[in-house]
Amino acid sequence: MSLNPLFCTKTPVLNAGKPEDKRREILDYFHKTFDIDEQLFEAFSDHSAMYLKADPLRHPLIFYYGHTATFYINKLIVSKILNTRIDPKFESTFAIGVDEMSWDDLNSSHYDWPSVQEVLEYRNKVRATIDHLIRTIPLIMPIGWDNPFWIILMAIEHERIHLETSSVLIRQVSLKYLKPISTWNICSESDESPENSLIPVNAQLVKLGKSFQDPIYGWDNEYGLHQESVSSFKASKYLCSNGEFLQFVESGGYQNQKFWTDEGWKWKVYKEAEHPLFWINENNGWKLRLVFNEIPMPWNWPVEVNYLEAKAFCNWKTEQTGLPIRLQSEDEWSVLYQQANIPDQPFWEVAPGNINMEHFQSPCPVDKFKFGEFYDLVGNIWQWTETPITGFEGFKIHHVYDDFSAPTFDTKHNLIKGGSWISTGNEATANARYAFRRHFYQHSGFRYVESANEIAIPQLNYETDPEVVRHCEAQYSTDLLGVKNYYGEIAKIAKQYAGTHKKSVLDLGCRTGRTSFELAKDFEQVTGLDFTARNIRVAVQLQENGNFNYLFPEEGELKSYNELNINDLGFANIVNKVTFLQSDASNMKTIFVGYDLVLLNDILDQMYNPRHFLKGVHKRINPGGILIVATGFDWSEACTKRENWVGGHREGGEQIWGDDDLASLLSPTFRQIDGPIQLPSVTRINRRKYSYNTIEVTIWEKRENNEGMKE
Repeated sequence: MSLNPLFCTKTPVLNAGKPEDKRREILDYFHKTFDIDEQLFEAFSDHSAMYLKADPLRHPLIFYYGHTATFYINKLIVSKILNTRIDPKFESTFAIGVDEMSWDDLNSSHYDWPSVQEVLEYRNKVRATIDHLIRTIPLIMPIGWDNPFWIILMAIEHERIHLETSSVLIRQVSLKYLKPISTWNICSESDESPENSLIPVNAQLVKLGKSFQDPIYGWDNEYGLHQESVSSFKASKYLCSNGEFLQFVESGGYQNQKFWTDEGWKWKVYKEAEHPLFWINENNGWKLRLVFNEIPMPWNWPVEVNYLEAKAFCNWKTEQTGLPIRLQSEDEWSVLYQQANIPDQPFWEVAPGNINMEHFQSPCPVDKFKFGEFYDLVGNIWQWTETPITGFEGFKIHHVYDDFSAPTFDTKHNLIKGGSWISTGNEATANARYAFRRHFYQHSGFRYVESANEIAIPQLNYETDPEVVRHCEAQYSTDLLGVKNYYGEIAKIAKQYAGTHKKSVLDLGCRTGRTSFELAKDFEQVTGLDFTARNIRVAVQLQENGNFNYLFPEEGELKSYNELNINDLGFANIVNKVTFLQSDASNMKTIFVGYDLVLLNDILDQMYNPRHFLKGVHKRINPGGILIVATGFDWSEACTKRENWVGGHREGGEQIWGDDDLASLLSPTFRQIDGPIQLPSVTRINRRKYSYNTIEVTIWEKRENNEGMKE
């Protein structure tokens, strides 16, 4: 067993202990998390490999080295615990792009990656900043969602997630660039695979979901309530081993389309896959690629595959045995876990399985860690399930990380359960619910079950997220109370003042996309940016699938079913002219430049630093280009610190109004050519209730000679 203290840390208990003791515990947890993350990147003997894409659908490793550090600063800025950025460029460059979402910017030409040394120096500054915060900000027990220390723990647990995901990418880097990590204990036990068997499991009522008073940090999707009566089934004694999976490979399973789902076969053909990714077929036999080395194939270790391969194996196994074989569901995994009475992290003395890096820093034999009649109910590798992730009843989004879970509620991300050898912190807890696209590789394999019980897989989702639903209704509704739709009308104004300069436009605050689509009717290229991925995915789904469905609250529990259809909306011919991306308007990447028109689309008073944006917006616009500012100047310290308001306050006893303050910020680089125009905006709240607002619109032309002017 490893005695390295980095590999034995546990996520803190947040409702017990004296504040100063808890402060020291969190400080220790933070530094060990930072240390182990940096230790992982010591595997690179040649840093040039950190700029190569190990996976073409992911960023190069240098992104992940910077991302975990910038996450601390970005979330602390959003939550107003920090007021000052360390490096705005780094904190935009390394902010977004880890899950292959359509709004992630993975275009390599958009990035000028800094050196490893520069990122290390930045990381050191972040470490010092967070160290100081942990030591000095007030700590009140217990630590809940609204506690500043919750945000710090959010960043720590986020970094521990990337310890796992980055190690998977390093595992795909050529060995010529890598070296062993001296402190890692790679399991040396290897043998033939044990014969697997199916063991009966009794029916059971499963109750899942955490209370908001739970003493352990959790991600939003863990909270709420789910209960299900699970019928009896049989489950494999062991995880599927390399040796057991070899039978599928040698029988031609990768060549026979009938075993694969349509999605799986498309992936198989695209990847030209003939065997699991981490298997290496050489003349002298099979080998297994680990994070930074290769070893002769340990046939009794668990096979590591994506969901699509695991599903194909189950279909093959069904044909071989005549039994209804499939992957387990989340509920079935929970039955096995609950019946075994397994101690949960952080309450165990020693990890009950190959998890938390306490035993090995690699997988190990599938017959090593026993839990009653079964093995590896937790640890060794993650276990794919048949269950697409969604929220439990009572699901709530944490406002500081509102796109952690909700964008994955699309039936395209399946849950993995149980944790792996490198799962630490929150990942090593029983309530952990992580999900990945079905073609993704993690340190994941599977346990199979025999069951004729159907698993309900939603095919048609109706969005219920209150914020997303509100924006769908506001943006795509027809005229309300005799008032024309604001999002269509602001697009008309933009087209009018753009004149002949209609090549490229930036819709900043695009939300669910209506104005961006309207602009694409006249502009050649439209970029729609929004801070919230949950909103953007509506527009992206309209682009990709042609429709989006949502439930709107009409009266009490009564809701209406609504469908947005790209053809009915009249956007079918222009959807490809729009690119939707996630971005922080207060700290945008430098790539967002060269626009003929920038529309600040009613988000000025929702930005945490609008003054900074306005002082630098001229850099985004071509000479002679147009800036349109549409805002209600509805200032609130919940969104924007008072010192960053544009108007709405007093200075020296004098009233500072928004339009005057806006003019003082823009006049050095723009001249006002029209406005203010008062544009009404009506939003439906329910069947009988509406919200009426007036948006003030001003139009500005960029001066031709403003280069080099002081900001």
